[in-house]
Amino acid sequence: MSTASVNILTLNLKINGRDYCVSCSPDASLSSVLRDNIGLSGTKEGCGSGECGCCTVLLDSKSVKSCITPAFRAEGAEVITIEGLSSPVHPLHPVQEAFVEAGAIQCGFCTPGFVLSAYSLLKEIPNPDEQDIKNGLSGNICRCTGYETIFKAVQLAAEKLNSSEREARE
Repeated sequence: MSTASVNILTLNLKINGRDYCVSCSPDASLSSVLRDNIGLSGTKEGCGSGECGCCTVLLDSKSVKSCITPAFRAEGAEVITIEGLSSPVHPLHPVQEAFVEAGAIQCGFCTPGFVLSAYSLLKEIPNPDEQDIKNGLSGNICRCTGYETIFKAVQLAAEKLNSSEREARE
């Protein structure tokens, strides 16, 4: 991180495996840099105060609320956004597939945050029980679907991920 002038920071960021150099104000949030400087619109900002979870991204594999995370915290870290879960070979990550299959999407505004929170949870706890899922998603709010389908999506994602790991070992 270097200060180009008193009011501008130059940050070197690694986002979804790609390197970026961006200029922003010292008080810029990570969500604003992702959306406004990088053009990754999958990260949503709902409340702006870290309460709703729509802006969840992974910072060094840990889920964070990017609306309250200063952008400079991402320098030297690996940031993964919803766009970083897919690849040309696999257009949807198994967690994303599970959300679609379980019908855990209505308006979709909160979905990126829920998917990344679920992804982070499943990395930490590959076979979560219902309480683990509730705890893992407790920082995310949905106004449309009700939470049953979201919890089912996380259980389905765990099954998909565990199944693909078993197949890879065989």
